[in-house]
Amino acid sequence: MLLIGDDWAEDHHDVEVQDESGRKLAAANLPEGVAGIAKLHELVARHGGEGLVPGEVVVGIETDRGSWVQALIASGYQVFAINPRQVNRFKERYGSSGAKSDKGDAHALADMVRIDRAQLRPVAGDSEHAQAVKVVARAHQTLIWERTRTFQRLRTTLREHFPAALNAYADLALTSTDALELLVKAPTPATAAKLTRTQIAAVPTRHRRRRRHNRDAKAAAIQSALRERQLGLPKPVTAAYAAAATAHARLIIALNEQIAVMEEQVRAHFLAHPDAEIYLSMPGIGEIVGARVLAEFGDDPTRYASAKARKNYAGTSPITRASGKSQTVQARYVRNNRLADALQTQAFCALRASPGARGYYDKQRAREAGYNPALRQLGNRLVGILHGCLKTRTRYDEATAWSHHTQPHAA
Repeated sequence: MLLIGDDWAEDHHDVEVQDESGRKLAAANLPEGVAGIAKLHELVARHGGEGLVPGEVVVGIETDRGSWVQALIASGYQVFAINPRQVNRFKERYGSSGAKSDKGDAHALADMVRIDRAQLRPVAGDSEHAQAVKVVARAHQTLIWERTRTFQRLRTTLREHFPAALNAYADLALTSTDALELLVKAPTPATAAKLTRTQIAAVPTRHRRRRRHNRDAKAAAIQSALRERQLGLPKPVTAAYAAAATAHARLIIALNEQIAVMEEQVRAHFLAHPDAEIYLSMPGIGEIVGARVLAEFGDDPTRYASAKARKNYAGTSPITRASGKSQTVQARYVRNNRLADALQTQAFCALRASPGARGYYDKQRAREAGYNPALRQLGNRLVGILHGCLKTRTRYDEATAWSHHTQPHAA
């Protein structure tokens, strides 16, 4: 067996090859791409001997994505994606100085897959469909997060020079293209005060139908709010703020367009996956949330040995901290944040979609659990139900899912 530590960078990989006793056989700096993979295979062939089979080559690397990782998996090697924080903790065995080098990281990774391989998680063998869903779902969510960050910058800019706009466009939602186009048209208090009701009403009309009476009333309210008196700033400062606000507004408009495009891609790839029907049968899951949950769980049928393993990965199951006479049960905070966010959204939506979910949540609240802990427990239960549905290849059934928790004696 050969153990390989692979410390990757944007354009190269530092690798170390060890045998089962921990003896260093080789170290090399390999270029990214086809040439680098070919040289890695040469190292394996040189030090592995004729009897070595691909499954006896074990690679530790700090990522589970990219063409390099896919090439390693396609070669038949065992690949373990290791969290960088785990590597840093492991390196403390060598010393506490905090020294770092690429060669040192490659050595630590090789040692980890040699010594602690049983405690590490191999890269999941997800299907091409699942990998595609993961790419578009993450891209879509990242764009939404970027829009939120840009909106916060825009809001701060407006609060400092044009607070009336925050009140005027509140009903339109400041992240909407309607409000943003009005803001681009009139980014200062003086120019906004000159907007007519016709100009204001014209923007929402272009994007969606609105009853004339409602449209005129909203336009009048916006106009009135924009004309309220406020503290002013010197003209050069106001012009500078207006330029910054316009830049942020235009960026959010572009993000809105691309979010809509990616949303269609998420739906298309998710609905093409064979597990989509099972995910959509779950309460609280729609196409976007379903795509995110599928993307983060993956579809490798051997990845989660049990419902508990899936719950642990999801971060919904609690952890116990015991020391001496002290013992506490706490939520997991080191987890996949994308998956945690999607599961919380599902649990919240399931409160209306499923009587069983609502009853389970109410039972936790009756036990004096807070809102978030109760919602997290519901999410944990839903993950277990999802695991059972995927394992048996059956759709969600309300009666079956909550039969145990509706019994009179159930705790």
